[in-house]
Amino acid sequence: MKDDQPVVPATVTLPEITVKAVVLSVLLAAVLAAANAYLGLFAGMTVSASIPAAVASMAILRLFKRSNILENNIIQTAASSGEALAAGVIFTIPALLLVGYWSDFDYWQTASIATVGGLLGVLFTIPLRRALIVTARLRFPEGVATAEVLKVVAPDRGETSQAQVAGDFRTLLSAALLGGAVKFGESGLRLWAESLEGAAHVGRTVVYAGLNLSPALLAVGFIIGLNTAFVVFLGGMLGWLFLMPTYGLINGLPPDQTGLAAAMTIWSGQIRYVGIGAMLTGGLWTLTKLREPVWKSLQTLRDSYRQGGSLPSGRAVPRTEQDASLGWIVFPFVVSLVPMAWIYTSVVNSVPIGLAMTIVMAVAAFLFSSVAAYMAGLVGSSSNPVSGVTIATVMVASLLLVLFLGTANPAGPAATLVIGAVVCCAAAMGGDNLQDLKTGHLVGSTPWKQQIMQVVGVLTGAVVLVPVLSLLQAKYGIGEPTIEHPHPLSAPQATLMASLTRSVFGVGLPWPLVGLGAVIGVLVIVMDHRQEARRSEFRLPVLAVALGIYLPLKLSATIFLGGMIATLASRGATKSTEPSRRGLLYSAGLITGEALLGILLAFPIALSALWPGLSPDPFTLFEAPPFGGWPGLVIMAFVGWLLYRIATGPSKNHNGTTS
Repeated sequence: MKDDQPVVPATVTLPEITVKAVVLSVLLAAVLAAANAYLGLFAGMTVSASIPAAVASMAILRLFKRSNILENNIIQTAASSGEALAAGVIFTIPALLLVGYWSDFDYWQTASIATVGGLLGVLFTIPLRRALIVTARLRFPEGVATAEVLKVVAPDRGETSQAQVAGDFRTLLSAALLGGAVKFGESGLRLWAESLEGAAHVGRTVVYAGLNLSPALLAVGFIIGLNTAFVVFLGGMLGWLFLMPTYGLINGLPPDQTGLAAAMTIWSGQIRYVGIGAMLTGGLWTLTKLREPVWKSLQTLRDSYRQGGSLPSGRAVPRTEQDASLGWIVFPFVVSLVPMAWIYTSVVNSVPIGLAMTIVMAVAAFLFSSVAAYMAGLVGSSSNPVSGVTIATVMVASLLLVLFLGTANPAGPAATLVIGAVVCCAAAMGGDNLQDLKTGHLVGSTPWKQQIMQVVGVLTGAVVLVPVLSLLQAKYGIGEPTIEHPHPLSAPQATLMASLTRSVFGVGLPWPLVGLGAVIGVLVIVMDHRQEARRSEFRLPVLAVALGIYLPLKLSATIFLGGMIATLASRGATKSTEPSRRGLLYSAGLITGEALLGILLAFPIALSALWPGLSPDPFTLFEAPPFGGWPGLVIMAFVGWLLYRIATGPSKNHNGTTS
């Protein structure tokens, strides 16, 4: 089979959208959307779930007598759409709570924003499929990797491939069980603390060190690799080990605070604004760099349509090139604008301004979903600069709304965030959609059927995400520490968006610190440009450095350890192993298991609101962890060792022997 030929030829028609495929798609989309929402709020990063979804669907479909590779592809398409939507939602929607517009997540408005943003991301990338995949032939690395996984169940594969599917699923499931068990011990039973951290006085200032004890963060570091993990950690060291002690040395420690409390106060009240400045610079730089990709994308799209879809006149369009028709693009697009116009109008209490906001949103969603699609073709959807794109959107929308509403209008921050939320969802979907369509192109799927299932994934995610966010808010808190939730999910992107909008509409920011961050961002861009000119493999993406400054150091430290494990595993692997694939599957399982158990632990809180006699924490054995974080450190070391062994261990053949 040639690499450029689909597994299933255009002349062959196999069942794709079947009842079992739709049911499994909805279930996996819901699970992965919930898991990615937890991960994004916890760590400020999300990961692509296409390969885990493909492996899970392959294993489950083996239980049926009749299934095929195209059904597998349909399922992973819908499932990955659900998890991609989660990224767009958690980067922006929680900010509406942080600016005080909501006290709790509004179900219908949140679901409407997520649905419209996700739907626009699907619709706008339909005409880009032929332009970027067929005509421009961009790489789409994650789409290619997912296709290689799906080819395991191609018709010409034998018994060995079935054993490989079973082994991959066992790897995924065992990791999920381990990740869930660790989360239950830490957050459910409270046998140990979530982190080891402390601060020591050095002269007039304070120095901090910490390590989060989460297997999911180790897994994130393994997935993103050592380069990105180190760059995030580098930003953390800059913020926590240099800028924070320097600030304390110059300005002194907060009154009546010492040690860890003083360190956290300086970081949350001062140093994280340096991260905001660096993110602003990164967002504007991202927008500047994307001028050429946007222009090329639009040119390729124009050329593709001028050639009549690149098909000779009179020749029927083959099954593998049949996209959704123009009517199926235009009608849903027009209909989707209606609820958004209503939401915008209700936020600002003005019909003309609400309609103007709708137009701005639609234009920005098209522009940035196209940008995300093009960038996914170059670097993959997991490396897409969605947060940078959203920062740029929020800043532009803020400035436009200042002209309409003035700086003192209390509706300004919320109106800006609602625009940014739709655009962020569309951009997150844009990159993911094209990756899935690239996979379909390689395996011989029917594009319009994939596009239908992308909508199914969006609708599933939109329905599931609101109760998930509500549960996480009730159990852990989101964004700002409170007396009830002193260690909340950090939600770094949402906190950043809230800070930006509040600053534009009158609350203000410590601009000297923001300016310092902007200068640091410029210096990082210059250094990264030098690395690019030298063709160095080590790069310094400015948004990763900025995220490191903005994140708690204990998170970026654990992510860095995961990146180190990935590098050690790649060096220790033998020719008979698949370190990347097996390690990625195990990492995905750790993330999914921890995230789902974290969500399940929040259910008693919701039930206690309905039945006051029930305990919100029924599993808790101790009010405070009796041994601090030390048991968690031992468990983390074991998980890291196990991840290394899984990634470097020999693969098993179908007869149980090793090779």
